Amino acid sequence: MTERYLLDKPLKIDTRPIWLIVMDRTVRYQVLAGILLLTAIAYNLTPPSGLSAAGYHALVLFGFTIVLWVSGLLPIAVTALLAMVMLPLAGILPANQTYALFGNESVFFILGAFILGAAMTSTGLSTRLAGAMLVRFGGSPRRLALTVFLLAAGLSFCMSEHAVAAMLFPVVLEITSSLGLKPGKSVYAKLLLMSIAWGCIIGGIATFLGGARAPLAVGILRETTGIDVDFFDWTMAAIMIVLPLLLIGFSLLLYFFPPDLTSVEDGVRKLSRKRLEAGKISYDEMITALVMIATICGWMFYGRQLGLAAIAILGTAVLFTFRVVSWQKIEEYVNWGIILMYGCSIALASAMEKTGAALWLANKGLTTFSLSPFMILAVISLGAILLTECISNAAVIAILMPIGLSLAHGLGIDPRVMTLAIALPAGLAYCLPMGTPATAIVFGSGFLTSRDMIVPGVVVMGTSWLLFLGSAWFIWPLLGFKI
Repeated sequence: MTERYLLDKPLKIDTRPIWLIVMDRTVRYQVLAGILLLTAIAYNLTPPSGLSAAGYHALVLFGFTIVLWVSGLLPIAVTALLAMVMLPLAGILPANQTYALFGNESVFFILGAFILGAAMTSTGLSTRLAGAMLVRFGGSPRRLALTVFLLAAGLSFCMSEHAVAAMLFPVVLEITSSLGLKPGKSVYAKLLLMSIAWGCIIGGIATFLGGARAPLAVGILRETTGIDVDFFDWTMAAIMIVLPLLLIGFSLLLYFFPPDLTSVEDGVRKLSRKRLEAGKISYDEMITALVMIATICGWMFYGRQLGLAAIAILGTAVLFTFRVVSWQKIEEYVNWGIILMYGCSIALASAMEKTGAALWLANKGLTTFSLSPFMILAVISLGAILLTECISNAAVIAILMPIGLSLAHGLGIDPRVMTLAIALPAGLAYCLPMGTPATAIVFGSGFLTSRDMIVPGVVVMGTSWLLFLGSAWFIWPLLGFKI
């Protein structure tokens, strides 16, 4: 037996020089050392004119973090924690201010969303919903993915896109489980999860109800100029971007994540069998369903007054009160790494804002192109769509609206057009988990890598920007929004 084994798998001896073997097996450490060296050199350079030392160091740290996220040399949560530790060590923000930022509302919203999703999964409610969705819409893998995509977009028309992502996430995870899809191996699982994220993002800009961006921007416009944009006008301007983007976006998803399944019938049978075995809806499922319905209604009607995070946490408290879930169960389902990542990312983004680095970048971009009013719109919208990948869309609006309205006054641009040029692109964050809770939630599934989000995200981001420019030039003047 031993001789046969040796013949089947002959011993291989590496005859290369020892230094070459060491170099080959330490490539990862060499790349890390190179990144650290370049970052240290950049850190010690003189800051550009108009940018404070703290702002420049925040830019360097942000670039370092992005490189590590894209390369995957360290786990994404570890990279974010490292960036958070470096904020006080590099003198960018005081330590107490840095760590206090971890208490941001978005962090607790994501935590609440994960707990609600865990309750749906552990009680079996998500199995029932996933089975119903598969039976009704699971004619083919593409049709099912399209259903998820359009459902996410349609719901985001009338409620917060973050809440929609939190609601659909456990249902889609149950579908992936029933189909036997494995992280790192299934392209179709990536397609379903990215359909949630992109559907929520695209649908979220269509109305005032998709997020806080539109009310915030219109509020600043009203306070500054006395001019208003009503619900109908906003939706008409946005829908000319949203409708073609829904078609193009799903086509891009199919291109980057072509389904590697020919049928979903096995999943339908498996979920149908589970539903039969489960019998009638249980007490825990009923309580979970009622809490989810109440939470969704709270997000829709009281989200602006109470905050999405507060409503989500209140919902989880009810679940614990009725003993529907236990903390041991929650620990199994919640992705704590993504929560750490998001909290630390908010701290990094806040540093960009508070040190003036984000404002400096915006001003640099705008002063480069200052001849044509349309070019101003193009540059400020591009700045909004890029900045929203690294800081919250509310912060993007707070930074760019004063600049944009000042430029609109000086160049004779309709301030409503400038408001739309900032607020609509500020909602289109596709590339990074830190861009919006919708992408953070689906990234927490473990099925997606940073590359899976960034490469398609860059393409759809560019497409979104071009659609915005086309709408601003050809369609908006017909609606009364003249440049």
